Amino acid sequence: MSAVRPILGAPSVRGAATGSATKRGLAYLTVTGLAWGTTGAAADLVYRAGDLGPAAVSFWRHLGGLALLLAFAAIRPRRPRARSARPFHRRAALLVGVGVGMAVFQTAYFAAVEATGVAAATLLTLGAGPILTAAGGRALLGERLGRGGLVAVAGALAGLGVLVGANAPGVIEPSGAAYALLSAAGYAVVTLLGRLTGRSGDGEDPFTLTMWSFGIGAAVLLAPAWFEGLAPQGGDAPRTVLILGYLAAFTTALAYPLYFAGAARVRAATASVMMLIEPVTAAFLAVAFLGEAFTAATAAGSLILLGSIAALAAVESRRR
Repeated sequence: MSAVRPILGAPSVRGAATGSATKRGLAYLTVTGLAWGTTGAAADLVYRAGDLGPAAVSFWRHLGGLALLLAFAAIRPRRPRARSARPFHRRAALLVGVGVGMAVFQTAYFAAVEATGVAAATLLTLGAGPILTAAGGRALLGERLGRGGLVAVAGALAGLGVLVGANAPGVIEPSGAAYALLSAAGYAVVTLLGRLTGRSGDGEDPFTLTMWSFGIGAAVLLAPAWFEGLAPQGGDAPRTVLILGYLAAFTTALAYPLYFAGAARVRAATASVMMLIEPVTAAFLAVAFLGEAFTAATAAGSLILLGSIAALAAVESRRR
């Protein structure tokens, strides 16, 4: 049956519904970007309030987020889904890989925040992540970027170089930059594994994969978090617990479902660009409320970096 052409240019019901879904998707992604942008600032407040280390902060975020996501999964409507045809050992390897990658991604990011501050840690992590993902996609998945993609990656590398090399000594600590790069590598592993399972045609449900990754990540982080000290100490312990609860509830249990819902309603490139709200939010909070310096070199490197990531997302959209 042929579609009915709208009369006098009036939007069709399907077009109106699509536009409404896109608007909701953009709203969901905006909230997600704002929520994730507060993660580094919340971790910094934990460090100032108590004596918890990065592994402990990451452990409690994983565990608390997992508990809340499980509660959400118990009450959300169940949708019939075809059972994955992937062999057990391959599925287990995927889940473990994503869980370990998530643990490295978040823990190294929290360590970078502790070492060099929120703004630099967030910009370096989210700037290097797409570069490592693009390189891994080319080497492991045979994905071709083309000339435009290579230019965007080169621009992102230039932005990282300005951010790290053009700043005065002490503005960005080398150890913090190393932790940020390690965090970006964890991000790339999680992203590439997600792409790999999606290309095989029997991918995991994103929400289920997220719950497994947080559960496995919590198990991986238990020993190092125990070594650092799991329980906050001192008079600021209640404040620390509240901030950890915020990390688990708002930046995890709320933000991840909203991200999945938003990403399902907009193009992949649009979702990537919308997520640039996260480093902008983090940098604003770091400068306005945490007293971090935002130098001219940091501003220039950030603009080059974020512009290159937006260009890379546009190239990805055209390639798809």
